[in-house]
Amino acid sequence: MRTQDLEPEMEELLLRLVPDLPAQWQGATEQEIEQLTKFAGRPLPRFYRWFLLRMGRSMGAISYATLDFSAPKLLSCYAARFTTPDSRFLMIAHESDEMVPLHIFYDFEHPVRDDARVVLMDAGRQELYNHFETLREMIAWGRFLQLRVKVQPNRCRGIFSDTSGDVREQLDLVLDSLGFTTPIPTGPYCGIYEGDRASLVTSSSIDDPPRIQPFQLGGKDVGYLRRVLGEIAAETSLEVEIKEWNG
Repeated sequence: MRTQDLEPEMEELLLRLVPDLPAQWQGATEQEIEQLTKFAGRPLPRFYRWFLLRMGRSMGAISYATLDFSAPKLLSCYAARFTTPDSRFLMIAHESDEMVPLHIFYDFEHPVRDDARVVLMDAGRQELYNHFETLREMIAWGRFLQLRVKVQPNRCRGIFSDTSGDVREQLDLVLDSLGFTTPIPTGPYCGIYEGDRASLVTSSSIDDPPRIQPFQLGGKDVGYLRRVLGEIAAETSLEVEIKEWNG
């Protein structure tokens, strides 16, 4: 199978966000991937294999400021026994910020959508904080927020809530009617919505019921943003609480 066929939706999304990304990213070698697979003690999730093949040495313009996802860095951490192999957890990113020394690990006890849960832990695995349902969602949500939502001249942030149901299920229906698409598959704790005139992201803790979703919405026309929020309030049982407007 060709690399692009492993995660076609993710590739399409990232190339819309950064069209020249193929000239920047650099994949890991098969030997490096094999070594990481041995530390995992199991086949790697399909998404992670795609990630390593595409950007296992360099993420190019979508790199994180203090997180190093590169295979060489991860292998050096295991070689130096900075962290040790574990049948449940695999280190997938090293955090260099000493003020927040929590690294990124996969939690293989929670596989989902050809991926797995992402958690924050210290190197000794004494502290664990659930982060995202999947690495796919973590990367797509973060890069979409930075490169689609926050670059817009008009933005707002707030909270969608519904005491009786699933926020994402209701959002999907009304935003689909407004022409928004969901570029990658996500679960109930993360939403990525792309429209011609606006972009929206939501996310909530996977430790809580998915009935409260903080959101950020951005676009060029503040009137259209207000219309989107008005449609959500009118056509669903969601409560829309605005925290801040920018622009």
